[in-house]
Amino acid sequence: MSLITVHDKQFIPYLPEDLIREKVKELAAALDQDYQGKRPLFIAILNGSFMFAADLFKELQIEAEICFIKLASYKGTKSTGHVITAIGLDTDITDRHVVILEDIIDTGKTMHEFLPQLQNQQPASLKVAVLLHKPDATRFTIPIDYCCFSIPNKFVLGYGLDYDGLGRNIREIYQLKDEG
Repeated sequence: MSLITVHDKQFIPYLPEDLIREKVKELAAALDQDYQGKRPLFIAILNGSFMFAADLFKELQIEAEICFIKLASYKGTKSTGHVITAIGLDTDITDRHVVILEDIIDTGKTMHEFLPQLQNQQPASLKVAVLLHKPDATRFTIPIDYCCFSIPNKFVLGYGLDYDGLGRNIREIYQLKDEG
């Protein structure tokens, strides 16, 4: 891992691929234990969680289903403060055990607006599993039930996370290099 440039910004190595893989396997083991015999439905939030969701799903040993929904609140390196739903949920979640798969929670606004919509559909249970959480950026209380990494409030990309559309295909996670 070395310094990379995406668009006009430089990024430094932060989380290597093998450490990410290890944490995803640990999460899968915890979910296997907690959801044994329950056949949960995983809802992966596009676009950022696609790698996380795919790698996690490959590690699960339990019977499970997965679907995808697209929610967006970012433009460039900053949250816009507005949550946009681009692709809706077309699966009935009534009386289902539901696990939301999210790539990153920073302010928490996206989940703050989305979780009540899901609760209104009366799932048997509703949990949140996140790859990355930025506690210092969180402004909305979100119940994070499973978290792979708590990270500082710095912009990151790679492993599904992007900067204006680029960088999602990088296997590791990089952090924005400090300016100045």
